[in-house]
Amino acid sequence: MEKVILGIDPGTNIMGYGVIRVVDNKAEMVTMGVIDMRKIEDGYLKLGHIFERVTGIIDSYLPDEMAIEAPFYAKNVQTTLKLGRAQGTAIAAAIHHGVPIHEYAPLKIKMAITGNGSASKEQVAGMLQRLLKFDKDALTKFMDATDALGAAYCHYMQMNRPESQAHYKGWKDFVNKNQARVKK
Repeated sequence: MEKVILGIDPGTNIMGYGVIRVVDNKAEMVTMGVIDMRKIEDGYLKLGHIFERVTGIIDSYLPDEMAIEAPFYAKNVQTTLKLGRAQGTAIAAAIHHGVPIHEYAPLKIKMAITGNGSASKEQVAGMLQRLLKFDKDALTKFMDATDALGAAYCHYMQMNRPESQAHYKGWKDFVNKNQARVKK
């Protein structure tokens, strides 16, 4: 069975996208890039451009699902609002095409890719390059593209892996709550 996953790293000046294909539970990169809106002055025109470009990407690659990075909380409320609008516009494009959406926090994406929730963008890009075995020439000068690819890969890793309802504060807490599972 084949599944195509579109990853989006929302932004108001540069929005990253990445597409992976999963065949026989193996992921491969299809494409990645950025939507550059730095020359568009009007905020509403930027949103229209995001909708058009994400729609074009969906039409081109026909993703089965979309993974999008959740907006982080900036100190500047206006920045957070603009980022939320960009994310919402990308989500609206996916909804318009009937593509299911999955949202992941930046920390969860970094953790899934590198095992370190505070990894740098460069570390994430380097690990994705090794995991997906794409040529270093595919790396763009914008880390937004690899961040988007990271969202897609994080979703791939979460597929068919249900999260446990149990939450533990550490190994000691796990052992205390699971005495029947501990070999003595």
